[in-house]
Amino acid sequence: MIIVLQDAGDPRVSDYVSLTDVQLRKTKEPAEGLYIAESPKVLRRALEAGHRPRSFFLAEKWLPEMADVLEKYDDVPAFVGSSAILTEITGFNLHRGAMAAMHRPDARNIPALLAGSRRIAVLEDVTDHTNIGAIFRSAAALGIDAVLISPRCGDPLYRRSIRVSMGAVFQVPWARLPEWPAGLAMLHEEGFTLAALALVKDSLTIHELAARNEQKLALVVGTEGDGLSAQTLARADHTVMIPMCAGVDSLNVAAACAVAFFATAGSVET
Repeated sequence: MIIVLQDAGDPRVSDYVSLTDVQLRKTKEPAEGLYIAESPKVLRRALEAGHRPRSFFLAEKWLPEMADVLEKYDDVPAFVGSSAILTEITGFNLHRGAMAAMHRPDARNIPALLAGSRRIAVLEDVTDHTNIGAIFRSAAALGIDAVLISPRCGDPLYRRSIRVSMGAVFQVPWARLPEWPAGLAMLHEEGFTLAALALVKDSLTIHELAARNEQKLALVVGTEGDGLSAQTLARADHTVMIPMCAGVDSLNVAAACAVAFFATAGSVET
């Protein structure tokens, strides 16, 4: 259902107003059960994952590119306007051409998610949405079966996370643990070995961890500034470090995840 916008103040496009206001989006989107999928490629990946659109929002020149999607979902409003009107609504130049307001999927059942997994990532209070997106992209590429996040972790369905992950947040199943760090006990109950990435004396190296060939492994990483909390470290079976050259004490959390995912994925039979 194509609707041509004539006025940036049209109340029907409230989902797309002031998308550059981070705090507004972090509050508005989860509360209203929506998230924003940005760019035709990401939008298509969300639809392929079974997510339901509540509306589309695109520049006139992108109508041919999106014609098949709009035809398939012809009962969903598709707001179309000039670049000037779309920019006035969102607060930025919509150079990626198209976006959609999507219904958030139901929360996943954590025991069911763990039952079919052998390698998972666990994020404690990672708040930078660029890092979250990069972690999910590495997880999809390097054999991570699922991602669990702490209650204070950033939102994988925030538009920057989705964009950086290139839609991998739709590919890798994830869930938010309701209790932290007590919820980690569930991983032990499901037979996972918890390996916490931390700069702690007498830690295993990532190579030593990979050589152990754990049947089920959960790689736990912490927030960008302080790393993992003492309470979380106390629940880990091992602490693990990535050996680095002199003069460099640590890696960005997303880079560290990519290294750890790659190193440990090689020990899994395929």
